[in-house]
Amino acid sequence: MESIRILLVGNGGREHTLAWKLSQSPRVESIIAVPGNGGTANCPKVSNDSSVKADDYPGLVALAKKHNINLVVPGPEAPLVDGIQDYFREADIACYGPSKLAARLEGSKAFSKDFMKKYNIPTAAYENFTDYEEARKYIDSVSHNVVIKASGLAAGKGVIIPTSKEEAHQGLKDIMLDREFGAAGDEVVIEEFLEGDELSILTFCDGYNMYSLPAAQDHKRIFDGDQGPNTGGMGCYAPIPIATQKLIEEIERTVLEPTLRGMRKERTPFIGTLFTGLMITKNGPKTLEYNVRFGDPETQTLLPLLSEDTDLAEIMLLCTQGSLDEAKIKIDQKFSATVVVAAGGYPGSYAKGTPMEVSTPPAGSNIFHAGTVVKDGQLQTSGGRVIAAQAVAETLEQAVKDAYTTVELIKFDKMFYRKDIAHRAFRASSSAKEALTYASAGVSIDAGNNFVERIRKAVLSTRRPGADAEIGGFGGEIDLEAAGYAGAPTVVMCIDGIGTKLAIAQAMEKHDTVGIDLVAMNVNDLIVAGAEPLGFVDYYGCSQLKLKNAADFVESVANGCKDANSALVGGETAEMPGMYQGDDYDAAGCAMGVVKKENRLPRTDLMAEGDVLIGLASAGVHSNGFSLVRKIIAREGLSYKDDACPWDPSTTVGENLLTPTRIYVRSLQPVVQKHLVTGLAHITGGGLTENVPRMLPSHLAAEIDVATWQLPEVFKWLKNAGNVEASEMARAFNTGIGMVAVVKKENVEQVVRELTESGEKVYTIGKLIKRSGEGCELRNLDSWN
Repeated sequence: MESIRILLVGNGGREHTLAWKLSQSPRVESIIAVPGNGGTANCPKVSNDSSVKADDYPGLVALAKKHNINLVVPGPEAPLVDGIQDYFREADIACYGPSKLAARLEGSKAFSKDFMKKYNIPTAAYENFTDYEEARKYIDSVSHNVVIKASGLAAGKGVIIPTSKEEAHQGLKDIMLDREFGAAGDEVVIEEFLEGDELSILTFCDGYNMYSLPAAQDHKRIFDGDQGPNTGGMGCYAPIPIATQKLIEEIERTVLEPTLRGMRKERTPFIGTLFTGLMITKNGPKTLEYNVRFGDPETQTLLPLLSEDTDLAEIMLLCTQGSLDEAKIKIDQKFSATVVVAAGGYPGSYAKGTPMEVSTPPAGSNIFHAGTVVKDGQLQTSGGRVIAAQAVAETLEQAVKDAYTTVELIKFDKMFYRKDIAHRAFRASSSAKEALTYASAGVSIDAGNNFVERIRKAVLSTRRPGADAEIGGFGGEIDLEAAGYAGAPTVVMCIDGIGTKLAIAQAMEKHDTVGIDLVAMNVNDLIVAGAEPLGFVDYYGCSQLKLKNAADFVESVANGCKDANSALVGGETAEMPGMYQGDDYDAAGCAMGVVKKENRLPRTDLMAEGDVLIGLASAGVHSNGFSLVRKIIAREGLSYKDDACPWDPSTTVGENLLTPTRIYVRSLQPVVQKHLVTGLAHITGGGLTENVPRMLPSHLAAEIDVATWQLPEVFKWLKNAGNVEASEMARAFNTGIGMVAVVKKENVEQVVRELTESGEKVYTIGKLIKRSGEGCELRNLDSWN
């Protein structure tokens, strides 16, 4: 058989991995990498060549002829979209990759989406736009979350996944007006945001036949927990647990086979590697995008799974000849993981030319270079994604562990990498933990609701003129005028405690914040009724009075009262030996306020379908759900005082959890007095699920999209560590929203502006709908998983 001489175009981690695997072929005589990198420079059979630029296609043809090249392998997408395959076809040199017309599957998002629609390939609902104003209006017109994609090539970064309308508008402006991705953003695709698990399938294609590698899952975001801006990819693993044989067969039947058929019908048969990005939704696989080349870092993850005797060069050559069915392809039944190491600052600005030291990895592991170069004998950084550590093992857990061990062999200043590669795969292992609930922590919301119903009759028996003695609202009211005091306003009273957050204060020996919580829990309930807080009284019960603890506590109550513009008018301190143990204490408080009749809330008579729900951000867990919080902390073996906080390493667990409840009184009073809101709900015990319906009439319900704000890090950690169901999170915690307001559409802009100017972080989270079941319907709970 004729020897194979390869021209490899590119200089990234993908190209180093391709060179590594191609060089193992007994048929490969030589590989010229243009321009190559520090890794390809040391690959067997490989030589770097920078005499011709990677986008000088006539120059590459001349180079290929000079060295008698008989297989060209373009790595990146740009040469393929430019039509490199056509140049070499005219020169009668085999090129592994699609034609320029076929490469439109990646080169134009608009073309690929229209292609999917034409050939009934499942994908998200979408629209294409070349006019900014039309695109902006479309975003305002849809109720579902969107993904905004620059239609042209943007080095894998031209996708924005906004979490709010405001972010969507900013992202659209960045792409179309500010031209963040250059000409790639002249046209955008705006599509429905799909929920589910994302995976990638890389498929060898010869135009008719296909062979797919194991399903892989990459990590696009820069930070752990899939946070921060998009990157070219910070890590990858394969195969992924959800990719069952049944699912792969469905993907081949509904996506891959129709794609190859469609390309033939378009008279542009697809030859090369087809990269298909998919979302596995509850309604089956949906196609996110096509790429027309090997992915990065998928290539680094998948090629090491090819058996040693699988000849990649022969596979590529057979694809160019329409004979993929003759290839011998074998996949090792193992797992592979890749950790990408980036330069500090990436994907923003970063340094180049930083000296590097890289040691030889052990058997089963590899180090693949990307943004590296050798200058004067010294390996240096030359890009954002610098290098990757990869490992193959019998289990995914071991592969990930070995990959991170291999990272330790890489040394350069300000190197950065994610610490949670494959975290989504390990969700399954967390299901082995007991799924904790508020009830399992000793607090039953249902029992509390039943208690209210049980005492309702007794409470009603106390009614008198001015007070209907109806319970279930956020505060109790006395209409002084109806009680016989002419011209007097309505008095609103609230009473509440701090709950088991006090146990954390006692463990931390820190009592100078929980008094603020006590005030907040009461005065936030007053403003919900439209009332202005005037006076506050507190109760402090203990076994034996400890001066410093009690003084710190009362001083923090005073601080809360000042924040709420309420006087601390009295209190009670009770020493009760035998009732409490050691330094334990409990506290309660009562707030009194007044409201003029015209400002009284909620105005259920004014509420209507389509009214907008505005959410005000919380400052953390606030003062509810701590029995469940404490159970999760205990099960994880964490110390409040000594352990760094897993969701905020800058502080301890206890200090973070003692962040005081936010007081919303001063921010909300102006919009209440201007009659700009028709209802308010303080999100306390019972979460959104139980509290929002308390302000609504019986014929209306709240429809809230929980994907319109980011679940705060503390709640992400609690959910994962406690294996808490999303619906339980919404019932036990505030989940990032401390107050919800009902606002007429015409007032939304003013309310958002005034609250923002008052220092609140404000989200548009939903709307009122006709009630057909529950009083609060939560959408996109899967976004919390």
